[in-house]
Amino acid sequence: MTKPEVNLPPFRFPNYVEPRLEIEHRADGSIVMRNPHPLRGAPENLIAPIRKWAVEAPDRVWLGKRKAAKEGYGEWELLTYAETDRKTRAIAQALLDRGLDQSSPVMILSGNSIEHALMTYGAILAGVPVAPVSPSYSTMSTDFDKLRYVFDLVEPKLIFMQEAAPFERGLAALNLDGVELVTVDGSRGTAFADLLATAPGDAVEESYARLNYDMVAKYLFTSGSTGMPKAVITTQRMMCVNSVMPKSVTLEEENEEPSVLLNWLPWNHCFGGNAILNNLLVSGGTLYIDGGRPVPGGFAETVQNLREIAPTAYSNVPAAYTMLVDELENDEALAKNFFSRIRTLAYGGAALSQDLYDRIQKVAIRTVGERIVFSSGYGATETAPTICNVHWPTERMGLLGLPLPGIELKLAPVGQKMEVRVRGECITKGYYKNEEKTRDAYDEEGFYRLGDGARFLDPENPLEGLVFDGRVAEDFKLSTGTWVSAGKLRVDVVAGSNGVLSDALVAGLDRAFIGILGFPNIPACRNIAGDPSLAAEDLIRHPAVLERLAEGMRMHNKGNPGSSTRIVRALLMAEPPSVDAGELTDKGYINQSVALGRRAALVEKLYADPPGNDVVVV
Repeated sequence: MTKPEVNLPPFRFPNYVEPRLEIEHRADGSIVMRNPHPLRGAPENLIAPIRKWAVEAPDRVWLGKRKAAKEGYGEWELLTYAETDRKTRAIAQALLDRGLDQSSPVMILSGNSIEHALMTYGAILAGVPVAPVSPSYSTMSTDFDKLRYVFDLVEPKLIFMQEAAPFERGLAALNLDGVELVTVDGSRGTAFADLLATAPGDAVEESYARLNYDMVAKYLFTSGSTGMPKAVITTQRMMCVNSVMPKSVTLEEENEEPSVLLNWLPWNHCFGGNAILNNLLVSGGTLYIDGGRPVPGGFAETVQNLREIAPTAYSNVPAAYTMLVDELENDEALAKNFFSRIRTLAYGGAALSQDLYDRIQKVAIRTVGERIVFSSGYGATETAPTICNVHWPTERMGLLGLPLPGIELKLAPVGQKMEVRVRGECITKGYYKNEEKTRDAYDEEGFYRLGDGARFLDPENPLEGLVFDGRVAEDFKLSTGTWVSAGKLRVDVVAGSNGVLSDALVAGLDRAFIGILGFPNIPACRNIAGDPSLAAEDLIRHPAVLERLAEGMRMHNKGNPGSSTRIVRALLMAEPPSVDAGELTDKGYINQSVALGRRAALVEKLYADPPGNDVVVV
């Protein structure tokens, strides 16, 4: 494994097991990998951990969420494991009284909240699948096509909302005949308090006894990047097994401190709803729901939360770390609280830049005299989600990691790439009411095809881990016939942009060179420009921002001089990616072909001769 430099302080070690890998090279060129470490015992169902911790640690907090306040930040509302057990039983009885079962899902429109979690696990206890839907489908959309599609697909008998007001326009687009609405604030339909007031009876225990691994617990929706979202059939087996896979690569400790997390990642995504919420529940930890967001004007609450909460682990997107490190560098008290008991840091959604990593470690060393291990994981909605992660100390950012115990990972040759495919108990059996897409999702051996390319960082030393090698379908050729791996290049360009870019489109199909259309990281660009009030339209033309981007691209080109990786021009865009237009998936991944097609005029501007003043020529 990667060895730390001798002049650096040690990592605050998170007690990982020794990385291991069994590799099978096949005659067809494919590579099959397995992690030989045994899988830890998984819970018998998703409700068993609630009952376990309600007995063993009844007063321990499971969830915390700030109450609304007219000014400043509200007090924390806390939910213990004993309260969770009692309230989920009441909700389960209420749903059973209504005749709901495996064929009648509960749809959840709201974002993360204590009530959202209670509704989820109360429904699961009753044997009722939950279908959490991205709030953007009903609040940010203008046509509500995706909302109508998922509603018609799962045919819910009950819809849960924190409050009705934000969803009224979306609800008006649906045929709600025979559908009960439940709101926490009681503004429409049934009050959530009425469900909590239901007295649980024998039916709840009978339902608990019927829970089994093959029951559907959730329908989680794919991003809909190439059409309408697909409903991933997510069973008890998938989530129970996946919840112990990351723990299976750590050493068990006596009297281990329960995890404490602060996290905002949405529960309609498999990472937030499974890898964060389920895994924490199984381990008996505490989650404080972060009302902040890594967006302009939204990160202040996260910072305030981190002044009050000292997490044992912290996970966020690179854009959030860009904002956080600015605060940590300038606020010693915040840094002391943040690093006081952190064991691991994790990132996802894009590669963390080496510069950002170095800045964070510098603050950690100054504050606690140790480096903190950074981890990252890899998976998909269909894999429940995590199938690989980085479970060793490393200075190298951007790794997918290595397979976790309990799965088989195959790299299969497809064109210029090795496609990632996976098989195991945490993998979905298919898409709800979509036999065609289900058939296409698996190869002849039953491996699920993720559509991503991957390769070993060092083929001579596979234990160094796998790295992302772009989407198999995103590759294109320049006019010279040279192949460009757009997915991998996008990740590298964003990571090397000196913080200027939050994402990018890679252009160049049938062109002589590669150009980049960049989505600016607004907070970072305002810092670069030295003006926190500048609008996006002004930032994308600001000389300091353009020069910082040019510097990053020059450094990128220095290490990537070939025509398949060299960036010749770049153009920043004021308009963010559109969900309705299909440019942005619900996971935040940019659909390259759709976005480039929709922004064809900007592509022409990027390649115009001579280029305009706002085009960066590297």
